[in-house]
Amino acid sequence: MPRLVSFTLGLNKNMTYTLLKFAHVLGAILIGGGLISVWLSDLRSRQLRELPQFSEAVRNIAVFYDGVVVPGAVLLLISGTWLIVEQFGGWNFINIPWLAGMVFLFAFEFIEGNTVTRLYFMRLRRLAKEAVNTGGFTPELERARAENIPTFTHFLDLPMLFLIIALGTIKPDTWTLFIVGAVAAILIAALLTIYIPKLYPWDTRRSEAKEPH
Repeated sequence: MPRLVSFTLGLNKNMTYTLLKFAHVLGAILIGGGLISVWLSDLRSRQLRELPQFSEAVRNIAVFYDGVVVPGAVLLLISGTWLIVEQFGGWNFINIPWLAGMVFLFAFEFIEGNTVTRLYFMRLRRLAKEAVNTGGFTPELERARAENIPTFTHFLDLPMLFLIIALGTIKPDTWTLFIVGAVAAILIAALLTIYIPKLYPWDTRRSEAKEPH
């Protein structure tokens, strides 16, 4: 009987670990797919100068964020916390560079993504709706579209996710990959923040002047 109980407990523990690992991978897939969709939808919105199409692109950003990225982040948070408690003894993860780096980056992205970036796109969606109701691009919408800080944090999301995946895959014993990867992610986001607005300049007045009346 003791052997049977021990076997059953071991089986349940292995099953729990397998399910948590599946949930963790699924959460990462959802976040990655959602962020890529958000990135493409945002890029598409920057190419549009027709208000209805622009409003639809912004709506798609909100749908992907709330419907894919946020559930994936919650799933990753729950499964990751459980795995750390079960496999790494809770706060002992601080002594493991690759795991501590993943936790720090995820916490940063979770807070930043649900405050600066997500709130910005929600505001952009609201302003786009108001512009549709008024029949033209409003000054508030144009100012919001030109903001640099939420643009930077938006472009930072994917490089940071790639760094998190790299840390979890390579599992380095030092902080070198974390530091180099974080610097590279910030540089990439900064370059995109500068380059993309120049590639698709937000000048609705010029485009509207070209339209026949």
